[in-house]
Amino acid sequence: MSIPGDKSTPLERREQAIAAATRALAGRGDLEVVFRGGAQERANGRMVRLPPLRSDGDPLELARIRGEADGAALRLRWHDPKVHERFAPTGELAALLFDRLEQVRVEVVGSRHLEGVRQNLAEAYRARFSARRGGEGVDTTIADVVDLYLRERLAGYELSQAERELMGGWRAWLDERIGAEVPELAQKLDDQADFARKVREMLVTLGLSDEAVEPERGEEDEEERAENGQGQANTAEAGQSEAGESHDDVSEAAATQESATRDGEAQAEVSRAPQTSPQAAAEPREGEAAHPWRPNWPHGPAATSYRVFTTAFDEVVTVEELCSQAELRRLRAQLDQSLARFHGMIARMANRLQRKLLAQQQRSWEFDLDEGILDAARLARVIVNPTTPLSYKQEKETEFRDTVVCLLIDNSGSMRGRPITVAAMSADILARTLERCGVKVEILGFTTRAWKGGQSREAWLRAGKPANPGRLNDLRHIIYKPADVPWRRARHNLGLMLREGLLKENIDGEAILWAHSRLLQRPEQRRILMVISDGAPVDDSTLSANPGNYLERHLREVIAWVEARGEVDLVAIGIGHDVTRYYRRAVTISDPEQLGGAMLDQLSALFDRSPRQRSGARRRAA
Repeated sequence: MSIPGDKSTPLERREQAIAAATRALAGRGDLEVVFRGGAQERANGRMVRLPPLRSDGDPLELARIRGEADGAALRLRWHDPKVHERFAPTGELAALLFDRLEQVRVEVVGSRHLEGVRQNLAEAYRARFSARRGGEGVDTTIADVVDLYLRERLAGYELSQAERELMGGWRAWLDERIGAEVPELAQKLDDQADFARKVREMLVTLGLSDEAVEPERGEEDEEERAENGQGQANTAEAGQSEAGESHDDVSEAAATQESATRDGEAQAEVSRAPQTSPQAAAEPREGEAAHPWRPNWPHGPAATSYRVFTTAFDEVVTVEELCSQAELRRLRAQLDQSLARFHGMIARMANRLQRKLLAQQQRSWEFDLDEGILDAARLARVIVNPTTPLSYKQEKETEFRDTVVCLLIDNSGSMRGRPITVAAMSADILARTLERCGVKVEILGFTTRAWKGGQSREAWLRAGKPANPGRLNDLRHIIYKPADVPWRRARHNLGLMLREGLLKENIDGEAILWAHSRLLQRPEQRRILMVISDGAPVDDSTLSANPGNYLERHLREVIAWVEARGEVDLVAIGIGHDVTRYYRRAVTISDPEQLGGAMLDQLSALFDRSPRQRSGARRRAA
């Protein structure tokens, strides 16, 4: 029902209603709500970003977006980011699950007496879960399973048929390990700190974290515990009041993943399969690497003899953890200076790629609508007959935009000099160009923390140098640009590739599995992984203690597994080294300056493949 004199469209009125409800639920009258976000809500102390509403007013879609808005509002109202940061684990997978369970907590606390909010939250979660699954046959991480299990137990979430089938294989295992602890967890919902401590205990029980259950507490935390010990009623009231007043610094939900500094805990993820005891999972013996890519890991090749001596010293880091902002600006200026003579080529290549990608979108329009973009081609009807209403058009959704591209760049020492400079330049061009076309880009790098083994080799020596120890170096995986971060905010990060001492050795097989697992967590239906390397995997420490071609054999196994599954389109570019003997879709270039053109050609070929061709390839692989 519209107000007399109100000239807003039905779509605008729906947006206004959702924005008003979000502000009320968050308790923030000054909160800005915008409808141009991604597939999940993005909230900070001043703004909530939501996916755009559809003009047809589909009830299920409307409930989903309302649920995204409600979830963001409840996070602002009942979540204290300082408490969250103090208790968050450092492992990537453990941090992801810790963050998801905190979202479950705020949703339960905030929707206890609001049935409509609870239903909206359920629709939003169901849509996110379906997006993460990405279709039939997609592996589900233990984070998805535990999230679903506790959401059902704590929030009363009703499982769909697909979710019941998924839980069927995990429920008994989870009941045995953490089922008895859920009632105690439910009693701690009103106190974020107590809830976080209990979740940390569960992470250890599940083998997802080897850290102490309860981090060291300072004086501030002791005072908080003393105040909270005055009674159960006071505990709930104090916890809610504190959470309701501390929203200015709320970080994005995805930031937990991107800020994880190590994947030692993450690498325990699904290797703790239902047949593994929690004690063995939480306390691996030295030399028995609790690594997700060992033979029985569901997210890696099953038939492999590849082993890892220890993952205790591996890390997944962001650029900010390795370099100060001042140095990043200096390195970026150095990169820009090196690229000055390529400006003409950069512009031509970017324009060529943009034209190629835009041509693949196959735009189509709906005409004669009551709202949308004014259809200038039909204005003649209004001139002939002024009583004729204006006609609008709306562009239909295209499959093309539902794509994410990951660039995995070899950061080994042999790339030093012009190769790594051109690789950084080409990644920069692709990120800018694809972003213009609505395609998200993630830029990752892989190297090691030390030459010739580092702390992993020292641990092997202390253990008496057992035979065939497996990988003997400390991995360093670098996130230069997350997929959800726009290029303008990450452009300085690429300068890190020029930093002296960064480039060391390369273990390609594990890097591909890491990038592949990150892509599987993305909601996009089309996932492309492009590997840029200048040779075979090389790590002197590993190769000297294991049979010959140890790393190369594992790389072949990983590539065959990824290509056979067909969930990610894998393509490689070799710089001065023939990689076509490893990858089915690959090209080798002799000069680093050919890299930009090779990347363009390979991406163009992938986008030329029709959806029917891609689905057919996946059926053949299955």
